[in-house]
Amino acid sequence: MDDTWDIINSLAAKLDSRSKQQGEQRWLIQIVKLQEEVGEVAEAAIGALGENPRKGYSHSWDDVRAEACDVITTGMVLLARMGGDPRRTFEEHLGRLAARDLRPGQG
Repeated sequence: MDDTWDIINSLAAKLDSRSKQQGEQRWLIQIVKLQEEVGEVAEAAIGALGENPRKGYSHSWDDVRAEACDVITTGMVLLARMGGDPRRTFEEHLGRLAARDLRPGQG
């Protein structure tokens, strides 16, 4: 299988090649897409709990997992579409989170 970031970069390039927008407008569209995906994971979670009175148990926890993967992928594509080195940006950010939140002695 290709490297994850190779796939993400290819997805971003494909979207950019089909977009009628330029620059920051493409980023904004991707941010809106990310919000759409977050809404879908929320809908799936509500459905897995059976909390929508009209739909009942309309989703499974596997559906929630799949939607969460869509959220993660869409966020990664956003990073790639914004340029630079998305892998480095993500890894540096993750390193800062680990240093802040995973220090020995933290509960």
